Amino acid sequence: MLQLKKENYQILYIGGSNEVIKGFEEDQRIDFVVAESNIEALNILQKKTDFDGIVCEMHLAGGNGIELFEFLKHSKFTSSFQLPYILITHEFSEAIYKQAFQAQIDDYYVTPLQHDHLLYRLDFIKDYKEKHEQHRQLTKNKNLYPIDWKKRTFDIIAASLGLLITSPLLLISIFAIWAESGFKGKVYYTSKRFGQFKIFDFYKLRTMYLDADKHLQELKKNNQYAKMLIGIDEEMECPRCAQLPDGQYCSQLLSYGDKVICEYWYLEKKKRRDEATFIKIKNDPRITKVGKILRKTSIDELPQLINVLKGDMSIVGNRPLPLYEANLLTTDEYSKRFSAPAGITGLWQVKLRGKKGMMSEEERKKLDNNYAEHHSFWGDILLILKTIPAMFQKEDV
Repeated sequence: MLQLKKENYQILYIGGSNEVIKGFEEDQRIDFVVAESNIEALNILQKKTDFDGIVCEMHLAGGNGIELFEFLKHSKFTSSFQLPYILITHEFSEAIYKQAFQAQIDDYYVTPLQHDHLLYRLDFIKDYKEKHEQHRQLTKNKNLYPIDWKKRTFDIIAASLGLLITSPLLLISIFAIWAESGFKGKVYYTSKRFGQFKIFDFYKLRTMYLDADKHLQELKKNNQYAKMLIGIDEEMECPRCAQLPDGQYCSQLLSYGDKVICEYWYLEKKKRRDEATFIKIKNDPRITKVGKILRKTSIDELPQLINVLKGDMSIVGNRPLPLYEANLLTTDEYSKRFSAPAGITGLWQVKLRGKKGMMSEEERKKLDNNYAEHHSFWGDILLILKTIPAMFQKEDV
């Protein structure tokens, strides 16, 4: 039995399922109000806002549950938007699941509803939203993750000297990139990256052909990290459910084809089956001849010294991630890595080169977390000293 925070829950149910209504009526812990349409739900929310959550059917008269959520999110009903919002259907739909995820709906359940899990989830979401709002207010005018003054001073001095000393090399590299591209296109590459809980423009010298981004999807099948996941037993039962007594499950049950699977294990298997978090293509054909030299010598990384001077990054830290990768690292287990400064070099880069470019996604995540928990100024200096010889090895990683 899951530990609930209250004895009585106020729920707004939007829909007309007799099965759901009967289930709520039979549960003495639940007091509920029924709205059969979007309009009726909005009228109720104008008069009453002290619900513990909203449970909404996907298919409604005159609309659907995702459209209603979007309306609440962008309208004057801000208090309603802060309520936990659970979307439900009577058969699992991967398309609806993806739509709900993209709309940032709090959760998606398939009937029959398990009330213990539903109420526990409402508690969790409500707590999370309250803490998130407190955190947002607290961080409005305050940086909760300030960089140590010794580290910041070192960054400014090192980045300034680095740009001054390498400026001739940068000019030669820029000319070589431009000449190889027929004297057209940009010689630098800018992308949005996520570092220490912020998004910024990330600078590199361009090492790929001008249309390289268009060919990324067709090359994902060669992703080194994804290949490491091949061989995982798809029929293995959920390890979290296996630790519970018979008849109990770690999360909401989903009907998937002719099988029943808990939500946690469905998402875990889907994550492993689809693609790895990190994208790394060995012997990437999109890299130019000049680009191979720049990557081998790490000259392409030099413009990041500008990021360091701007305060977006540090000399040493966890690698800032493209947004599509950062979005997949939002669990408590892995988001810890974002509490450390973003860096040009760091712990996993040194370890990766030491292992000749072969490192699992799990190993990389753990190294990022390890740096976030234990980094220090003198530890950074040691990593810099280890980075220098690693730059000149033959293995292309």
